[in-house]
Amino acid sequence: MLAAGRPATPTPIVLRAAPLAFTPKEFYVANIVDERPDRKAVAYLLPVPLTTPAATPQPVDLQGGAHAAIQQFIRQSLPADKSLRPLTIRLREYQLKESLVPGATGQVEGKVTLKMSFEWPRSGKMIHLTDYQGSARYVRPATQAVLVEPVLRQSLVSALNYLNTWMNQEAPRSLRLATGLQLSFSDYTDNTEDDTVFYDPKRPLTWDDFRGAPRPGKAAAVVYSSFAYQGLPTLAHGKLRLDVKMKVFVVRSSSWVGPTGRDAYNLNHEQRHFDIVKLVVERFKKRVQADSLMNVDYYQGNLQYQYLQSFREMNRLQDQYDDETHGNPAAQERWNRTIDNELRALMAANSR
Repeated sequence: MLAAGRPATPTPIVLRAAPLAFTPKEFYVANIVDERPDRKAVAYLLPVPLTTPAATPQPVDLQGGAHAAIQQFIRQSLPADKSLRPLTIRLREYQLKESLVPGATGQVEGKVTLKMSFEWPRSGKMIHLTDYQGSARYVRPATQAVLVEPVLRQSLVSALNYLNTWMNQEAPRSLRLATGLQLSFSDYTDNTEDDTVFYDPKRPLTWDDFRGAPRPGKAAAVVYSSFAYQGLPTLAHGKLRLDVKMKVFVVRSSSWVGPTGRDAYNLNHEQRHFDIVKLVVERFKKRVQADSLMNVDYYQGNLQYQYLQSFREMNRLQDQYDDETHGNPAAQERWNRTIDNELRALMAANSR
């Protein structure tokens, strides 16, 4: 759009609100941070009419200053549903510059450059989402001015359109946009491996599971039992869903029984070593689910920390169990009852 001329002292540009063609479903703009290297003005315009090629572009700012004007523009143009993600816009550059068109007598070119970064706060830190860089140009006669407000306004509209499209595309699939963490646990019980027995209450140990060569010492039998986990993250309905698959196992080739050890008492003792591992795993599940620091940004480190704590607990309990039950059938019976009662209660609680 052309205007008759431009006054010697330009007046501030009034940025008008623009009804947008969309309503955000994934975000609202909560904050705008002005990080432009040049905050003196958004526009540098050549005088009209241009009487000399050496004329200097004049700085013209938005009314009220660019930061306040853009905040007002977004507030009036973009609905803010505060149940959605609160995004911060970092304004890196926003400027319109006019210059003479090289080789074209009496022609002036205007170029708008807009750069923004978008981020949002989650779990106490800012998550960088995406960047936008846009530009627009116009050419006018040196004797006539162009209304620059529509050009500046449209550049903001284009940036917001880009943001909305990006959010709609990425929200269902990007971990950066996950709004929370949903934990679930499952137990691996597929006993199809030749050298490994996975814990299954319906499948107790048998002496056939002790396939290692006997070793000298006081022990009549030794079972090699331990546990591990595998986290399987997926994104569903904007949340990170983490299925933690627990593996409580015995390694057959590392477990052994001596020639005189094959009796029901010793088999029960070794089964209880296996049960203690399962007990520790059920405690692990309970602690992880109650851990307030278990969130979408830090779940990997927190899960590994809880695992190491539980691994140490397992070793302490196994040593305590052996120390207390060695040659003591009454203590063995107390451990049997304690393990059964706590394991039953924890498995019921964790399955709810």
